[in-house]
Amino acid sequence: MGSLKFAGVLFIAYSNDHSPRHVHGFAGETEVIVDLRLDGAVAVARRSDAIRPAHAKRSDVKKILRVAALHFEALAHLWEEIHGQA
Repeated sequence: MGSLKFAGVLFIAYSNDHSPRHVHGFAGETEVIVDLRLDGAVAVARRSDAIRPAHAKRSDVKKILRVAALHFEALAHLWEEIHGQA
């Protein structure tokens, strides 16, 4: 497992996780699974539990995505250190 923290958002890449390349972002009580796409974009993962809790504050979700986009290269590097190239 590896982690980075930027602007109050904790990002974790779990060693036992799976492709596609992604990190778990935590802000307040909110967790968002953030896909780190090959084109350099970030997005909420396409899965039913990508935002936890389901009624998470929209502002927390937006913050996690915004911070992930600003630090895309570092987060992609974190994933690749643990899992290899995407």
